[in-house]
Amino acid sequence: MGKHKPIFDPSTDCGDYVVATNCSQLHTTGKKRFQKLYRTHTTRPGSLKELSMDRMIAKWGGGEVLRKAVSGMLPKNRLRKDRLARLKTFEGRAHPYKENILKVGNGGGQSIVEHDEVKKTFAEVKAQNAEAPVS
Repeated sequence: MGKHKPIFDPSTDCGDYVVATNCSQLHTTGKKRFQKLYRTHTTRPGSLKELSMDRMIAKWGGGEVLRKAVSGMLPKNRLRKDRLARLKTFEGRAHPYKENILKVGNGGGQSIVEHDEVKKTFAEVKAQNAEAPVS
């Protein structure tokens, strides 16, 4: 959603992507995998279709289950579809976004400015600006 950016505004989309890997190894507790049902209906009589989580993983993969879970957590407004389009799911570990990923967790704080990679980049930019002649 871009809450870490200085331009954040709740009514705009800041353009952050989320990449989820290893969706094929999705793990649930209890009997959710066999008891949870995803229902679709076309509003015509008799068109209710039910699909269990196990069948959905077999048919569409774990990424679709994750996408439906995230869709239910997003705010129900005009930005929902755009934000959901920026969720990229991959069944394995490989994905084309490797060079653009900033891992949050070990070695960093909650703020993006506290990460070592970001601090190093800011220092490089400051050094370049200090060397540039002021006109």
